[in-house]
Amino acid sequence: MLDILLALLILLGSFFTLVGSIGLFKLPDFYMRLHGPTKASTLGVGAILVASAIYFSTQTGHLSLHEILVTLFLFITAPVSAHLMAKAAIHIKVRQIKRTRQTDATK
Repeated sequence: MLDILLALLILLGSFFTLVGSIGLFKLPDFYMRLHGPTKASTLGVGAILVASAIYFSTQTGHLSLHEILVTLFLFITAPVSAHLMAKAAIHIKVRQIKRTRQTDATK
């Protein structure tokens, strides 16, 4: 039963990491490409780390904190770094395609 759970978590993590990688490759501009690694890949790596934590916790009999800390660090730093990259891209005026341009809906 544990092997099935671990296999499902690893497959789920691999799927989301693949989707994030494809998004990074296929999306047309910088702002859209930020979503691939920050959303899908974070979830994918998180699922793989949870599988690793479950595996090592059951093997050693102790709660494996390394993977939990890495997961927390990843979930905190990935959105912050994506936000900072987007702010820097706006600041240096990275070219946007028409679909990512901000409309003046507030005016």
